[in-house]
Amino acid sequence: MEENEEKETNVKATIDAVTGLVKAVPVYQDAVQPAAKQIGKSLETVSKTVNIALAPIKALVWGYEKIEDFISTRVSEKLKNVPEENITTPPPQVAGPAIEALRFSGHDVNLRELYANLLATAMDKETIHQAHPGFVETLKNLTSDEALLLQAFTTQSSHPLIDIRGKLTDGKGYANLYSNYGHFHKKVALDRSDLVPAYIDNLCRLGILEIPALTSMTAPNTYEALTTDPELDQIKDEITSKLKRTVDFQKKLVRLTEFGRQFVQNVVIEKK
Repeated sequence: MEENEEKETNVKATIDAVTGLVKAVPVYQDAVQPAAKQIGKSLETVSKTVNIALAPIKALVWGYEKIEDFISTRVSEKLKNVPEENITTPPPQVAGPAIEALRFSGHDVNLRELYANLLATAMDKETIHQAHPGFVETLKNLTSDEALLLQAFTTQSSHPLIDIRGKLTDGKGYANLYSNYGHFHKKVALDRSDLVPAYIDNLCRLGILEIPALTSMTAPNTYEALTTDPELDQIKDEITSKLKRTVDFQKKLVRLTEFGRQFVQNVVIEKK
């Protein structure tokens, strides 16, 4: 009995101590109330600004009706040359994620066309086996520019690239100033051509492209247009004038992987 009473006394003492501590600390001290009010006003202003900035997103996110209309028109158009008896229900592991992804990518004309191509591929008995479920996740990781860049691989599976380096005079070391320079921005109308090196890195990460080590193209004059491009003059000047090094080029190539070939064939190339 005494033990229980002792426990109850200890619990009561703890509760009283915590209660007393809470009561002893005012919600706002007079000295900090003006600052707190100012912070509250600032947060309210930021909140309004954030809401205004996010407002257009509501219009960009597609609803069911818009997706249904897109599928019934654009996807149907891509299947117009497919015999009616060959049009079939697409695999849910492809169609489901693709339709869901259109909610957030449908506003982008470059990306939605790729989704339409994939759905059309998945609805044709002749090509349904080529609609890999992984294509949807790949699409979800592409920017609009990257979707455009892949158009360059519809007619040519490999492209030359160079790294621009500053080489020490003794030839024992170098500094890489620019990686993955190519002429993709002259082949397709990209919004941000300065991000092409990053685009290529991402496409390699996704398994669509690869840059094989110690490999370059052997056709005569393949790299001349790249190494003599006036766009590189500023980088060359930085190497020679500021770094006091010799301009050097690492010749290489970027090409489609086998997965990339399938992706381009069934998602990037317009289904006819």
